[in-house]
Amino acid sequence: MGYIGFHASISGGVHNAIDEAIQKKAEAIQIFTANQRMWSVKDIPDKDVKLFFEKRKKSGLKSIVSHDSYLINLASGDKTILEKSRKAFKDEIKRSIILKLDAVIFHPGSFTGTTFEVGIKNIIESLNTLIMDIPEDGPFLLLETTAGSGNTIGGKFEELAEIIKGVKRKEKIGVCFDTAHTFEAGYDLVNNYEKVFSDFDKIIGLEKLKAMHINDSKTEYASKADRHEHIGKGEIGKDVFKKLMKDKRFAKIPMIIETPKVGEWDEKNIRLLKKMREG
Repeated sequence: MGYIGFHASISGGVHNAIDEAIQKKAEAIQIFTANQRMWSVKDIPDKDVKLFFEKRKKSGLKSIVSHDSYLINLASGDKTILEKSRKAFKDEIKRSIILKLDAVIFHPGSFTGTTFEVGIKNIIESLNTLIMDIPEDGPFLLLETTAGSGNTIGGKFEELAEIIKGVKRKEKIGVCFDTAHTFEAGYDLVNNYEKVFSDFDKIIGLEKLKAMHINDSKTEYASKADRHEHIGKGEIGKDVFKKLMKDKRFAKIPMIIETPKVGEWDEKNIRLLKKMREG
């Protein structure tokens, strides 16, 4: 089920992402609201915001979400990086509010330079400060499940649950479930599909699952490696995605493809997922 989409480019203006979505027959998109390789970015021009709203109204898109910059690390043990991350994340939230996006998806972070416990504490303190600026109708902040490599946080459902427990405005915090990351982290979607979501429900709560990244995995189960593959071409395989496309629990959430940007693979993956859903 869900609203099938992909990560769209904002090259030439944030509104151009909607043109790409229409071209590729998507129902939802994920965007960077600014250059994700730079700490300091300019505000979105008013004319671009106006065009974004005009195009979105005509597009029929069911959901638009943002992904924060990969530079941001709210778990960092480096005070300078942590301060820059908090500032950049605050700006990301501000832009997402201006564009009236549904959610901001972000990686919990890496506790490089400190301990796991301090990393979790830094994330919670960051979110409790930043989340206060979000209006009631503003975007959700969605912790992304990770592959669990190295010092990254979010490879276990318990880690995300601990962060959510510490966040004061629980109505604005949720989870983006990345199929590749979760499989790579050691949750066997292939052989234990129902158990994975049952465990998620017990530990976090399915009501907190607000978005999905729909990716196959280049690497094997429990590899801890973050490598995406096209739908049905990796270690997860088509059967899992067929189940997801039929799963009524996820009927009204964005399902975003983040597979390699080669040729017309976005269109191919979108068509395949729609066929699975309809068949």
